[in-house]
Amino acid sequence: MKFWKLYIVVIMSALGCQDKPVTKNTPQKVVIAHRGASGYLPEHTLASKAMAYAMHPDYLEQDVVLSKDDVPIVIHDIHLDAVTNVAAVYPERLREDGRYYVIDFTFEELKNLQVYERFDIETGKAVFPARFPLQQSRFGLHSLSEEIEMIQGLNKSTGRNMGIYPEIKEPAFHLKEGKDISKIVLETLAKYGYTSRKDVCILQCFDASELRRIRTELKSELFLVQLMEFEEEIASIPKFAEYANGLGPWIGLLEDGRLLSLAKENDLVVHAYTLRKDQLGDATSFETLLEKVLFQQGVDGVFSDHPDAVLQFLKN
Repeated sequence: MKFWKLYIVVIMSALGCQDKPVTKNTPQKVVIAHRGASGYLPEHTLASKAMAYAMHPDYLEQDVVLSKDDVPIVIHDIHLDAVTNVAAVYPERLREDGRYYVIDFTFEELKNLQVYERFDIETGKAVFPARFPLQQSRFGLHSLSEEIEMIQGLNKSTGRNMGIYPEIKEPAFHLKEGKDISKIVLETLAKYGYTSRKDVCILQCFDASELRRIRTELKSELFLVQLMEFEEEIASIPKFAEYANGLGPWIGLLEDGRLLSLAKENDLVVHAYTLRKDQLGDATSFETLLEKVLFQQGVDGVFSDHPDAVLQFLKN
């Protein structure tokens, strides 16, 4: 009986029609395209998302920051200067700390910027030198709505059901600036039909108090994932389970097994970040790293800059 259940899941996966969000009771590993196909094209560009879509992961990730006029923008940081030419286009718009903030620009102004491969703002050199060449071709910023419309459009034209995996970035910073980013993002998601756990949308955030607020005060019924970065957060997993459906830990937190044990005890899925072919740590190869995280440690899914390589590994 178990064999037939697994066989049916594999066939449904091949047809692109498996149920989502995938829970810990599903034998399939979840693959999330981290900032799109960011190992091959500049992160969070529509080109990167389209390329990732064609690789057939389970989800495409969107980091979300607000513009001055409250438009949810897909970009990893609240700053602009590490991935755009903002210093050349708007040299006078930096703050006292020498940084350029997304929230200080309207959506129309942001569309005047070019997006580059991520670079070090001190040296001007690429963070990942072997990736897409710096300042080559032309890429731009876009809104969360524009990306969702592209994904849903591709879902219609291809017959697939690609999921989205948005992250609310730095909600405390936005509240300090007078903006409720969580409320605005939830409204945007609802506009496109993402309102409940059965929808192909997983919402993530590092801020535990804000993710709890999203569940309790803002009454979201979405599948929620608590992102984790520090070892001391592991002890809080039972509290995270009061409002979250899953955990998104940095892979370094998986080493001693405590996190995965507590996640299992509290019925939480685990989607670990970030697996990169060009950032292997102590692993001898990307395949070795995938084997360790996905099967030896046993996470339910992974975020990767190279989703095609993860999918090929799982296929093999």
